[in-house]
Amino acid sequence: MKTETQEIAGGVNMARRSFLRYAGMGAASVGLLATAACHKDHAITLNNGVDIGSGDYGILNYAYALEQLEAAFYTQVILTPYSGISTSEKTLLTEIRDHEILHREFFKAALGTNAIKALTPDFSKIDFSSRTAVLGAAKAFEDLGVQAYDGAGYLISNPDYLTIAGKIVSVEARHAALIRNLISPGSFAGSDVVDTTNSLNNSTEIKAVLPIANTYLKTKVSASNYGYIA
Repeated sequence: MKTETQEIAGGVNMARRSFLRYAGMGAASVGLLATAACHKDHAITLNNGVDIGSGDYGILNYAYALEQLEAAFYTQVILTPYSGISTSEKTLLTEIRDHEILHREFFKAALGTNAIKALTPDFSKIDFSSRTAVLGAAKAFEDLGVQAYDGAGYLISNPDYLTIAGKIVSVEARHAALIRNLISPGSFAGSDVVDTTNSLNNSTEIKAVLPIANTYLKTKVSASNYGYIA
């Protein structure tokens, strides 16, 4: 019988193809994306981590880094479920895990050899046996992810990349709303994340997002072209 980890790995390639199809990008489009990235500044490997680079390529690597973090988090959540987790909650969190893995694998495939290296997470501050701790961390990751996409979208120059980013952040926003409601029903669009004046989601710049993300990463991510060095 396959272990859960083997099942995840075995389904990645098929899931990636399905994601590309539903996202509206075939293998040829991914190849063009990776080729275009070659003409951008390459990411730099640092002693304690990586720098995402610049241009559209840099923003794609930025998204890839965040998706790596989220995928690793939810994978751990399902491998070591918190005490008292219900069947419904495990099903929902498993679906979110699968989405995040798909997002991660999409960016990895699209960037090809231009992708930053695989990041090593550090979840030592999270008590995975506690529902409160796990959902609190999930809320923080999802809210940060949505704000990160919203804060960097204007930096993307290629409309095809922007379309894909828009489709992905839409799913991330659904995750954020779900997690918030699991914690406190009706809090899916709280004033701490949605501007009550114009009903728009808050956005956060790269230089403010990465220091938070790096708290949960052993492999530190810098964005020197966007005002942040880890």
